[in-house]
Amino acid sequence: MLTGIFTPNLVPFLDDGRINEGELRRMINWLIEKGVSGLYPNGSTGEFIRLSLEERKRVIQIVVEENRGRVPILAGAAEPNMDLILEVCRAYADLGCAAVSVTGPYYFKVSQESIEHFFRELAKRSPIDIVLYNIPQFSNEISVPVVTRLALDCPRIVGIKDSSRDFPRFLNTLHAVKPQRPGFSCLIGCEEILFPALLMGADGGTIASSGVVPEVIMKLHHEFMTGNLAEARRIQFKLLDLINVMLTGTNFPEGFRAGMSLRGFTLGTSRQLLSPQEQSDLAEIRGKLACILTDCGFAEAASACRRPRLEETASPRISNARNADQTKGLEVDSLVREIMEKLRAPQ
Repeated sequence: MLTGIFTPNLVPFLDDGRINEGELRRMINWLIEKGVSGLYPNGSTGEFIRLSLEERKRVIQIVVEENRGRVPILAGAAEPNMDLILEVCRAYADLGCAAVSVTGPYYFKVSQESIEHFFRELAKRSPIDIVLYNIPQFSNEISVPVVTRLALDCPRIVGIKDSSRDFPRFLNTLHAVKPQRPGFSCLIGCEEILFPALLMGADGGTIASSGVVPEVIMKLHHEFMTGNLAEARRIQFKLLDLINVMLTGTNFPEGFRAGMSLRGFTLGTSRQLLSPQEQSDLAEIRGKLACILTDCGFAEAASACRRPRLEETASPRISNARNADQTKGLEVDSLVREIMEKLRAPQ
């Protein structure tokens, strides 16, 4: 079974746009040393869609080389057609990955019947275990009935990673599959509900923020596994501020790239161009993240912390009153000057 926290690693780039292989290797070793349960390269956080096929293969090769068998690797294999998926499945199997993660078909809308047939055919032909990747924001949803039938009929399909952000759907998957196939791995892909998912029977998660604060995510998981539910719950709530800042305000996964840079890694410029306003927003987000990380005890982020000045955080009523006072002050100064000029004038 695939269990625990799998980290969807980011991909650093050089100034010329090529993958920064040295920094990627350093990142992988750092994550393993911090205790993550497994690695998940070529996921959404790794911006797989912005890499070429050869680059995606190279990322997996680098991760495998640096891992040296220490933790299981769930390799993203969301290619656009069956032939390419099978090509990378063979490559990743030869490299020794534990399993591959495959989304429903993306771009074109297709029926659930077509999706089920697609995965059944893939399961027959794949040389490596398959984890269904449900992320309906960017691909066709894999419905709960289809997941259930695939889980019960196809031994090669060993789990699901659910990033739908739909907790009731995740619970229905657990309810439909686990009683009949307990060894089917159910991983949550949404960090805001990691603790409640674990509480209801999830086997773990693919958690993007574990790439930025692996110590915190692994502590939450450890506290849950050892029965300290109150502490796990406390950590989950403490994480929300960090997660919300990284997820909002600019293009995904720019917030996570900013967070990783604050932990001491050189990420370079993403392949998704940012407008001038987005670049400004990202600088503000980076300052907020630095303060949150500093408050959490990560001293390496302290120099980038930019706490808002008092006037920036004042309530609208206070700000308006201050502005009104300033306006009145200018009017009084003008009136005084006018009176003094009249007094000095010859009579």
